[in-house]
Amino acid sequence: MTDRDRLAGGLQALGVSLNDAQQQALLDYRDLLVKWNRAYNLTAVRDPGEMIQRHLLDSLSVLAHLDDRDTLDVGTGAGLPGIPLAIARPDLRFVLLDSNGKKTRFVRHARRELGLSNVEVVNTRVEQYRNAPSQIISRAFAALPDMLQALAPLITDGSRVLAMKAAAADQELAGLPAGWRARVAPLSVPGLAEARVLVIASRAGPHVPE
Repeated sequence: MTDRDRLAGGLQALGVSLNDAQQQALLDYRDLLVKWNRAYNLTAVRDPGEMIQRHLLDSLSVLAHLDDRDTLDVGTGAGLPGIPLAIARPDLRFVLLDSNGKKTRFVRHARRELGLSNVEVVNTRVEQYRNAPSQIISRAFAALPDMLQALAPLITDGSRVLAMKAAAADQELAGLPAGWRARVAPLSVPGLAEARVLVIASRAGPHVPE
């Protein structure tokens, strides 16, 4: 099975419809990741085929849960999940934030190579970022209580926080700070047996959107 077939089959299983150019952009991003990973150690995943499941499809598994809002990807690392989401949703604006300079250099390069005009890359600590987005997502940033504390200056009553987790998040939900509510949506990533969930958190209140 070719990488294109593996990606197409995974997208079909996720119920995600992307055109040929978008699918090629995802594979081009994967190829850039493979190339830069040799020198920059951007990800522990080395196998190009495995990257399709663990990076591309894993990132796109949250697509159905995104609202049509500008989105901040906190701790984006090598551009995950922000780059795959930006490829899939060119109509939305994504800010990809990370404090690691070598990783943001790669993400800026990928942005240029892929022509992603809907992506902005910011190299700073989240505590120093001041442009409050209405939707925040993270893939491997911090435990949920720590994440919400770090994001506190950016959070408004209408903000949504989407935290991608590799396993059940019961313990983290038990430590949810006062004034927050959260729900858990299971994620299914084609080709991966490991459990994935998405924790969707917002400030508690009668008018906060789900």
